[in-house]
Amino acid sequence: MSAEPEVVSSCCPEASDAEMMERLDDVLTEYRDKPGALIPVLQIAQGMFGYLPEHVLAHIASALGKSPAEVAGVTSFYSFFSTVPRGKHLVRVCLGTACYVRGGKQVLNALKNELDIDVGQTTSDRLFTLEVGRCFGACGLAPTLMVDEDVHQRVKPAKVNEILDPYRVEDEEVAK
Repeated sequence: MSAEPEVVSSCCPEASDAEMMERLDDVLTEYRDKPGALIPVLQIAQGMFGYLPEHVLAHIASALGKSPAEVAGVTSFYSFFSTVPRGKHLVRVCLGTACYVRGGKQVLNALKNELDIDVGQTTSDRLFTLEVGRCFGACGLAPTLMVDEDVHQRVKPAKVNEILDPYRVEDEEVAK
């Protein structure tokens, strides 16, 4: 069994694109001759850059001897990968059957209004990205939403602002 690739959390704001590409080249050198290297390399690259920009995908394809179409296909197939910048916090609303019938759609609409974005988009300050999930395994506590790894249960649309506030405050404290 192979070890999981180290995924660097978010990109370093002080690192230039050229420096990030050099780091990516080091990863590519390490993985170049390994079977099944594409997905781990994409995971690491996304951890470094925060998402997978087009020039990074092209560079990975070239370095691994893959076609750009193959790399794009893998990237678009797996929902973990993103080709657009993501927010610091991932907000996912469950729209599985139990959550949906208990108000998940209304929670989603409240989040769209509060964040002023649609599903798959990121706020202009890059603090939140909004996505939909299909089941978080907490059907008895529906509707649920997750912010990063934190599960929020029996969510009421009127309370989404209260749920998001601690993440906003945390970000403001870090910025100071």
